[in-house]
Amino acid sequence: MADSDDRERTESPTQKRLDDARAKGQVPRSRDLNAAAVVLTGGLGLFSLGSAMSGRLMSVMRAGLSFRGAEAFDGGQMLLRLEHAALQGGLAAAPLLGLLLAAAILAPLAIGGWTFSSQALVPDFTRLNPIAGLRRVFSVRGLIELGKALARVILVALAAVIVLRRQFHSYSQLDTESTPVAISHALTLCGAALIALAAALAVIALIDVPLALWQFNQSMRMSRQEIREENKESDGNPEIKSRVKRVQQAMARKRMMQEVPKADVVITNPTHYAVALRYDDVRMRAPVVVAKGQDLIAARIRELALEHKVAIVEAPPLARALHAHCELGDPIPARLYAAVAKVLTYVYQLRTVRRHGGAAPPPPTVELPEE
Repeated sequence: MADSDDRERTESPTQKRLDDARAKGQVPRSRDLNAAAVVLTGGLGLFSLGSAMSGRLMSVMRAGLSFRGAEAFDGGQMLLRLEHAALQGGLAAAPLLGLLLAAAILAPLAIGGWTFSSQALVPDFTRLNPIAGLRRVFSVRGLIELGKALARVILVALAAVIVLRRQFHSYSQLDTESTPVAISHALTLCGAALIALAAALAVIALIDVPLALWQFNQSMRMSRQEIREENKESDGNPEIKSRVKRVQQAMARKRMMQEVPKADVVITNPTHYAVALRYDDVRMRAPVVVAKGQDLIAARIRELALEHKVAIVEAPPLARALHAHCELGDPIPARLYAAVAKVLTYVYQLRTVRRHGGAAPPPPTVELPEE
């Protein structure tokens, strides 16, 4: 049962999954919203710019049909006229084409935002599989798309019938108007018809947008196993992290042990703790901890100290305090100055005795100040 639950996609998508999907160009989109926006923009453009466009198109038509008879047999001259007419026609339609282009670009951003992915341009040959195609057609999503297509046809047909019935008189009167007026009037009527069709498409878009968001969210849902695998990838495999940590600790211990021969004194518990201190009154404001450890590491510190003739002082309370409150490279706390000073004084006296001879001083009695 647990394995079955893990395979079921019952969990909401993580941010990483959503980001990966966006990187692949997978974002929620509504084709009906795009169609409604483009058709509505075209209708409003024709309705508002129809008169200006008709005037410029009439000028293009007059210029294109006004030429001398001899020019009709000059292929080069007629080609130049065609190029000029095409340029002027394009300039006349440029405002409307610009509005349509803006609508086609901005409408998809309404629910999916801007995204560009080169991965989306890579051909997906799995879509050519006829069996997979049939499964998509007869799936729940395929039935939903079929229902949307039927609703689109019905609503657009109803809108067209209503517009034709209401504007039939205006259409029938176009042949009685002068050519400039008829062209302007026809563009305005086309704009009104497109606005009506856009209203029908907007009804479908109001249903399609929430449906597209829901379908995208469903396709992004994850199983518990997928979330666990993603967390492993993000945070790193625990076994690898543990191995890396062990290697880092071993390297740190090796570097620490290399500092023991340079220490001035090793303070011990005497067996459980060992802390090595070094002090340079020229470069340091206070003694610094260069090595510390418990049990086996403490024993290794003591062995290195004996090998390199570093003084070892037994001061259990001080050793425990230094081990607990100091990290490697840290100066000792101010409250331990007096206790450490006693130890260092003893160490310096021992060095003097070794060099010049004499009686060894007694080990110091170290007491910690009360907190």
